[in-house]
Amino acid sequence: MRIHIATDHAGLDFSTRLQEHLRGAGHEVVDHGPVEYDALDDYPGFCIRAAQAVVADQSAGVEALGVVFGGSGNGEQIAANKVQGIRAALVWNRSTAELAREHNDANVISIGARQHSFEEVVEFIDLFIATPFPGDERHVRRIRQIADFERDGSLLPDPRA
Repeated sequence: MRIHIATDHAGLDFSTRLQEHLRGAGHEVVDHGPVEYDALDDYPGFCIRAAQAVVADQSAGVEALGVVFGGSGNGEQIAANKVQGIRAALVWNRSTAELAREHNDANVISIGARQHSFEEVVEFIDLFIATPFPGDERHVRRIRQIADFERDGSLLPDPRA
């Protein structure tokens, strides 16, 4: 599988170590930056480019996922989710890693590098990659509703109206 990675200065060490781990597990890794430590770097461009690459690969039939890091993972998730077709999930434990794939068919995982040990991060990412989307109708329906809104702003009627 092709894994697109992006970070900011807070996640640079994790990103470098994770790339070695993922390559060792047989994945193709594409690093979207940064390549050197800069405490004033801006994560949005790195994360958006990684997310765009995931969408491009998936549209071309290439099996691909993304991993974005930051101090908390929040900003990186927000940036990745601005790309049409991305479903980036903030993950903080094993359960959220699995559910991101099983219920949301997330294609990008966001993790706070200052919130977890490297071992935890590897565990979350390996689990995320290994967990398939089972395609349950209720989850497909909900994902479709999100995609419809993203595409044209359409929403189902408000049941309270």
